[in-house]
Amino acid sequence: MARRSDPVQQIENVYSQMDQLLQGFFGQQVPESLAGTRWAAPADIEETDDAFIVQLDVPGVKPEDIDVELRENQVRITGEIKEKERTGVLRRQTRPVGRFEHLIALPGEVDPDKVEATLSDGVLTLRLTKTGGPQTRHIQVKGG
Repeated sequence: MARRSDPVQQIENVYSQMDQLLQGFFGQQVPESLAGTRWAAPADIEETDDAFIVQLDVPGVKPEDIDVELRENQVRITGEIKEKERTGVLRRQTRPVGRFEHLIALPGEVDPDKVEATLSDGVLTLRLTKTGGPQTRHIQVKGG
C-alpha cells in the first residue's frame, strides 16, 4: 500500500527548518542538520548593579542533567532533554529533545566563587556576581 504524504506536516517541517536556520544565523539555535542534536534553549540575560542574571528555559530537565561551566567571562550551559517514553503513536513533535548548549559571553567579569544556579518550574536561573574589578572613574584635570 502506498503511503500518502501529509501536506500540512510537510509545510510545518519547512517552517520548522526555516526557523532553525534563522535562529542559527542569529546565534540562538544551531540547525540539527549542521550540528547533530544540539540546540540552544531560549534565554534572558539581565544585568543589575552587582550581578548578571541568566534565565534559561529547560522544561522537563532535571538538575543532574545540566552542566554549567564558567571560564573567565563566558558561561557554557549544556544538558539534555530526554525523549519521553510513549505508548501511543506520536503524530507531531515540536518540542525539542536531545542535547542542548548555550554559550553566553558576559560584558564584564564575574567572581567564580559567587555563582549560584537554581532550577525551578523548568527555568534555570544563574546569578553571576560581578567582580569589584576596574570601574569607570572621573579624573579631575588640574591646571598648571
